[in-house]
Amino acid sequence: MFPEKRRLHPRSVFPTLASRSTSCSAQPGLATQKAQRPRPPRKAPPSWSPTLAPPRPPIGGPVCQSTSGLPGRELRLRSPAGASIARQPPGRETGRRPAAAASDRPTGRGSAPISSTRLPWRRGGAPRRSGSGNDLAPPPQVGPGPGGAGAAGAREAVSPPAVGAALGNDQVHSWTLVTSQALDTTWRVAKGSVTLAVSFLVGTLCYFRRLHLYLGHRLKRWIGYLQRRFKRNLSVEAEVDLLSHCAREWKGETPHAKLMRKAYEELFWRRHIKCVRQVRRDNYNTLRSVLFQIFSQGLSFPSWMKEKDIAKLPEKLLFSQGCNWIQQYSFGPEKYTGSNVFGKLRKCVELLKAQWTEFSGIKDYHKRGSMCNILFSDAILEYQLYEALKFIMLYQVTEAYEQMKTEKAIPSLFRLLFTRETSSDPLSFMMNHLNSVGDTCGLEQIDMFVLGYSLEVKIKVFRLFRFNSRDFEVCYPEESLREWPEVSLLTENDCHYHIPVF
Repeated sequence: MFPEKRRLHPRSVFPTLASRSTSCSAQPGLATQKAQRPRPPRKAPPSWSPTLAPPRPPIGGPVCQSTSGLPGRELRLRSPAGASIARQPPGRETGRRPAAAASDRPTGRGSAPISSTRLPWRRGGAPRRSGSGNDLAPPPQVGPGPGGAGAAGAREAVSPPAVGAALGNDQVHSWTLVTSQALDTTWRVAKGSVTLAVSFLVGTLCYFRRLHLYLGHRLKRWIGYLQRRFKRNLSVEAEVDLLSHCAREWKGETPHAKLMRKAYEELFWRRHIKCVRQVRRDNYNTLRSVLFQIFSQGLSFPSWMKEKDIAKLPEKLLFSQGCNWIQQYSFGPEKYTGSNVFGKLRKCVELLKAQWTEFSGIKDYHKRGSMCNILFSDAILEYQLYEALKFIMLYQVTEAYEQMKTEKAIPSLFRLLFTRETSSDPLSFMMNHLNSVGDTCGLEQIDMFVLGYSLEVKIKVFRLFRFNSRDFEVCYPEESLREWPEVSLLTENDCHYHIPVF
């Protein structure tokens, strides 16, 4: 189709490519021979020389000049001498490494090195000539078109920044891979230890949780037991709100319940009583309520006790007044009579004197309260104190009876006492009243007068069941001879008394 042009020897066209021309065939038909593998690109290849670099082909124009009339079949490079060298299209290269570049070896005399840019050659033959000129064709830009295979068939030139970026990506990938492998190895080694430690920790927590629940249950039972025992021994309970106590004790809608609620409200709003201390309901209830307030308030001895030694009162009744009947004295539920009664009475009176002296000497109210809680939680000491009070009441009745026989002036309460058939003398008073106190019954109202007179205290009692009557508030004794200290009680039935707290 095209007239065959005269082929020039490569030495005359590009002397520095002499060594490369020897490995190429001069026949165009030998293009199917195996091409040499291209040498790897150098680190910094120089750019094209202005004399060697032809203008780029226009975008969308022909990619290369073909000698066969078909586009993309052969590419030509132009040399400085004007000769053209044809090369196989990039899609036809087999990847065989070409011969060493001319710039890497001696070129001989009179030869000049060409640019270090690699020039692809046809497989096994000499470069073809261009049909129209002698210049070497520049490296083409292969794109999608009728003569090329697109981006997959073209070899792109790798620039130095791209090579550096690739090397950087490889280094990052290698460091990431090493780190991942190290972490994976560490986790495989530590996995067993971590699993064992977590299992041990979970087991320990479960064990201590069960132990905590067990100990809490046992401790709760012991605390309840101790509280019940302490509450049983504590004869005077702690302070509670007055209205709360009323709401708990009187819930019904009966007339009596309504009356009791109104009485409690009267104490709360009019008498300014805010709390109440419940006292154990036994036959020592009245004596306990009065003695607790005497000790908690730190009251001093009665005047007549300061003048006499109360520890010697039992012997005085026996020897000076001839009261042999004192041997029939009964200590509450203990039915004891005999010659040793004087010794027991003396111990009780001495205990009362010692405790009264101790409490009256304490100036701190809170300390007296704590000591009262200790004292009134010991049943044995309590009963001895109450028996001492009973004996003091008996001594005062005996003294008033002796004065009445000598026609001396005595308080009116004793005259009222002796007019009663069951207490016409000290012996009948002891046998019919005092011996049963603490055993089968408590103190009666007439006995409350005797108790207040013997201890020289004014006992004010709020009788709630007598609300809205003149007997709602009473005092024992009604007319005190001096300015005696006052203790307050409240009762719902004249049998059991509680301690109000202002």
